[in-house]
Amino acid sequence: MAHIHLPPGWQGREQDAPDRSTYENRRTFIKKLGMGTVGLAAGTSLGCTSDGGRSAADDPTGPLDTIPANAPREGYPAARNNAYPVPERETSSRLITSSYNNYYEFKHRGDLKKVWPLTGDYDPFPMTLAVGGLVEEEQTFDVAQIIRSMALEERLYRFRCVEAWSLTVPWTGFPLRDLIDRCKPLSRATHVRFFSVNRPKQMPAATGGYYEFPYYEGLRMDEAMNELAFVATGVYGEPLPKQNGSPLRLVLPWKYGYKNAKAIDRIAFVDEEPPTFWNDEAPSEYGFLSNVNPNVPHPRWSQAQEEFLVDEDTKREVDTQIFNGYDEWVADLYPEEPRFPTQPMAR
Repeated sequence: MAHIHLPPGWQGREQDAPDRSTYENRRTFIKKLGMGTVGLAAGTSLGCTSDGGRSAADDPTGPLDTIPANAPREGYPAARNNAYPVPERETSSRLITSSYNNYYEFKHRGDLKKVWPLTGDYDPFPMTLAVGGLVEEEQTFDVAQIIRSMALEERLYRFRCVEAWSLTVPWTGFPLRDLIDRCKPLSRATHVRFFSVNRPKQMPAATGGYYEFPYYEGLRMDEAMNELAFVATGVYGEPLPKQNGSPLRLVLPWKYGYKNAKAIDRIAFVDEEPPTFWNDEAPSEYGFLSNVNPNVPHPRWSQAQEEFLVDEDTKREVDTQIFNGYDEWVADLYPEEPRFPTQPMAR
């Protein structure tokens, strides 16, 4: 979902995932035979696989098997905050949201969207969140305690990938500004940086590949304090699956998905615009702001339309809205954002 660098991948998305009852019934049957989950991963056998030397016994059997068993569940399902409606489209199915993901620490070649089978070794909990930089005092929080202490709510948001596909997702979490208030940044802090967890032993593509991790992103303070900016701890009324960014991830619905850093374990407040992962990798293609704007093409494809993914069988082309339909909430932040079609340009 978030870590995106290649041309649009929706033309070749993976085949339909089974519904939850199908793989749960199969898992129950296998357990009755005393086999656990051995040999359940399609196309694998006992022993090593081609995805980092992991045993088939370690693999989840479906995209919803990846919700950590020890994730906090207090407050789920949370009440919907209806201040941010999405009236023009339906909610995307849970399976498509949980099985159609970019997450380069797990996979950055081949079928990029097939991430969930590779998450078996990743244990999000326990995790800490370190806070530093321009703050009153450096702090380290236990992530599970953060989740338990926040007033969780559900928000239905549009999600727009820079690859020109999109979803509509009911996230559970809390406003980013509530977390920032706990961090107590100094008044001279103008930007905030986010770093994703880097666990090469648990994430099969986090080392020895094309990219150097951890993943890192950044926001201006006025963006981070905007009411839309959200920290997701769950989705579809349950804690986040690993491939969706467990245990904490950003959700910035007016920006392209790669700005939504997953599995955040460090925050730093600074007084200048910070570097960001994809801007460092390809500065002519990915800018710091990265706002959804149909009037600004990507250098290699148009952003005027998107492929909206309804479920595993249904997708349709829709027009992309400026700021992904959140003009009302964020337009004042970007007075120079193009309102009419322009030539390809870096942002």
